[in-house]
Amino acid sequence: MAEKEGAKVGAEEMEEREREGEAEEVEVKFRLFDGSDIGPVRCNAAATTVAALKDRVVADWPKDKSISPKTANDVKLISGGKILENDKSVAQCRAPFGDLPSNAITMHVVVQPSSAKSKPDKKANKLPKTTRCSCTIL
Repeated sequence: MAEKEGAKVGAEEMEEREREGEAEEVEVKFRLFDGSDIGPVRCNAAATTVAALKDRVVADWPKDKSISPKTANDVKLISGGKILENDKSVAQCRAPFGDLPSNAITMHVVVQPSSAKSKPDKKANKLPKTTRCSCTIL
């Protein structure tokens, strides 16, 4: 019986946090493949979507990088080990980390160019295929 009451209190606490999150400002920093950062960017956790963050990453991308996204569809954002979905808000993507500061989030950026390119010529097909990972493991 005490377990049920504890679960009820936990659910109520989470609902209260979600209501508070409606006006919560968070700071988001984007970690690039070479260890450099974009940001921090301040945003409303409940109102800002992952798609809006991707647009911001593309707009703020450093010009001196060898790899750069052309559109927001070329960008994948990873937070807490999960690839974030475009239609989710920042508040929905946040994982509870206990006593860590709740207003600072670091997201990893992976650039994956879209596959809707023209067909490569025959010379390109003879080259060995290589995969390039652009995420940093901390």
